[in-house]
Amino acid sequence: MKHTISVLVEDEAGVLTRIAGLFARRGFNIESLAVGPAEKSGVSRITMVVPGDEQVIEQLTKQLYKLVNVIKVNDVTYTPCVERELMLLKVNATSVNRSEVIELAQIFRARVVDVSEDSLTLEVVGDPGKMVAIVQVLNRFGLREVARTGKIALPRESGVNTEYLKSLAEKI
Repeated sequence: MKHTISVLVEDEAGVLTRIAGLFARRGFNIESLAVGPAEKSGVSRITMVVPGDEQVIEQLTKQLYKLVNVIKVNDVTYTPCVERELMLLKVNATSVNRSEVIELAQIFRARVVDVSEDSLTLEVVGDPGKMVAIVQVLNRFGLREVARTGKIALPRESGVNTEYLKSLAEKI
């Protein structure tokens, strides 16, 4: 199972290296990684997607807390969260199929951010499932390049679980 771990750290040189080293020493993979300033000056938030069972994640959490600059570790996997990723896609788009590529991009609320004679570069923002879906749809045109950020997530203050709401809507 994949877990989403949110880690607040002091914004100092070498913190990310120590965290990555911790994972490497234990033979764990980080599938997704995003780092940026948090709500407080001098603090950064690291969001990681890590495969493992509950026991492995609990052990990693304990190990993370032992690192000097780690302030807080939170496994938000089962917490209702707002999750987003950013992806840039460079897609083959000639005069023959350009309008079809643009129409499909609009369905996913993707923005065209660059145009050339034979390609379009799209900006896509959304949940990880949306990223997979648009890649599958546009793959038939030929993808030249893909750049994707790691997942970022913040718990929902409302506590509303949108996955639960989606499942209810599907039953109706």
